[in-house]
Amino acid sequence: MHPAFSVVFFTTATGAGYGLLALLGVLGGLGLIPPDFWFGLIGMGLALGLIAAGLLSSTGHLGRPERAWRAFSQWRSSWLSREGVSSVLTFIPAGLFGIGWLFFGRTGVWVTLAGLLAAVGAIVTVCTTGMIYASLKPIAQWHSRFTLPGYLIFSAMTGSVLLNALLQVFAIGSTAIAAAALLVTMLGWGWKLATWRYNDALEIATTANTATGLTGGTVRSLEWPHTEENYLLKEMGFRIARKHGAKLRLITQILAFALPALLLLAAIFLPWPLAAIASVLAAFAQFAGMLVERWLFFAEAKHTVTLYYGR
Repeated sequence: MHPAFSVVFFTTATGAGYGLLALLGVLGGLGLIPPDFWFGLIGMGLALGLIAAGLLSSTGHLGRPERAWRAFSQWRSSWLSREGVSSVLTFIPAGLFGIGWLFFGRTGVWVTLAGLLAAVGAIVTVCTTGMIYASLKPIAQWHSRFTLPGYLIFSAMTGSVLLNALLQVFAIGSTAIAAAALLVTMLGWGWKLATWRYNDALEIATTANTATGLTGGTVRSLEWPHTEENYLLKEMGFRIARKHGAKLRLITQILAFALPALLLLAAIFLPWPLAAIASVLAAFAQFAGMLVERWLFFAEAKHTVTLYYGR
């Protein structure tokens, strides 16, 4: 698939934003994080800012962005529409939680309920995003048991690393949060390796022979269906050289997993402000690495429509 940067940024930014929002809603709502005004303001601002920036970026891939609002009407049958509806609805409890937690410094019943509802909305929205891709049967690399859990794991991973960085910067960090971020990062690394292993061993059952029903010999196209590259080839027939894919996978492992894990481990044992510096560097490195990972997620996917073009 063609890895448009707008969609790459969208899935990376919203995943991190919703992960951070869910953690703030649960931990803040239950009183496990103190309702510090500036910490809460920057934390909620970062979470909602990443979400809004990602959603706005996603409209850049539409042919007619001004008609994006029409996607909300298809929620009965479209995961894309369900994602749009859930993303908007999540802003309501998130806003109420932010008002109560920041401006009133409260963790009462209604603030706790709003925080938990915001967390549920964030998780549901990430699930709908994952299902947009997991539901596409023509793309075997996405239509697997790894896609949806991967979206949830990466959202929790990037969100926890961001939360740890914020807590460390405000000198209210805890070893438990840093250790949890480290564990989720290692889980994400293992899940990504397992996903790559599955995709590399994947055998696509559909061929030109099965598509035409001709079983004798090998079916080939005598002529190209088009004389020039068309929309399908541009969007669905993107190909990446194996050597470039291997290099980008290595970069992903270093930036998204290995380096953040080392920096988080260091943050557990280092004194402040060195722990804060290590935590912030871990967040920046991981976000950059996840941009590469998302690019590969799209670039390495193969749509069965390319069989029509002899690929």
